[in-house]
Amino acid sequence: MTDHIHEDVSTNHNHEGKADQRTNRQHPRERDENLMKRRSVPRQGDAHYFTNPFSFALELGFFAGLIWGGIHWLFHLLHFTVVPVGFLAEPFFKHKYIYTPAGHLTGLLCFIVFSIFASLLYTFTIRKLKGPFPGMVYGIVWWVILFILLGPKLGMMKPLNQLTWDSIFTEICFFLLWGLFIGYTVAMEYTDERKREPEHAGA
Repeated sequence: MTDHIHEDVSTNHNHEGKADQRTNRQHPRERDENLMKRRSVPRQGDAHYFTNPFSFALELGFFAGLIWGGIHWLFHLLHFTVVPVGFLAEPFFKHKYIYTPAGHLTGLLCFIVFSIFASLLYTFTIRKLKGPFPGMVYGIVWWVILFILLGPKLGMMKPLNQLTWDSIFTEICFFLLWGLFIGYTVAMEYTDERKREPEHAGA
């Protein structure tokens, strides 16, 4: 019985020794690749992923334009503002057309395109800013550009002194929330980006 146990132990040692020899004979490059494979497997709670900024901004801009364009159309329908949803299309279409159902749809499409552009600009410039306030400021900046600097000159809307106070306050709040929607969504996606990138990209 003792001899049989010794034989089993000896056999196990021989198999382990042969396995070690095969491991030692393994090419260094193969050992490095196997080591990288083991290291690259994410542990539970330690997953890594990377968001493509361009596709993310396109998707965000589309939904920002669709959702908030619809809200702006509702504000105009309820007479909170005299500025129609198609104000961005005013320089390219007749004024009467903007107030038709087709004009409303055209205006919504224009606002979606504008939101995509604004989302791309934000994502590729200041996406690392944290919190909700950068997005709110971003929306107010666009309100200033459209309603003070460019809009009246291009015929998008009347000058501020010819707009009603309800329209002015509604448009300020609208662009503040629209900017918050874009800016805070981008911030939530990218302010913790280093922990989400693949390990080979450098952590």
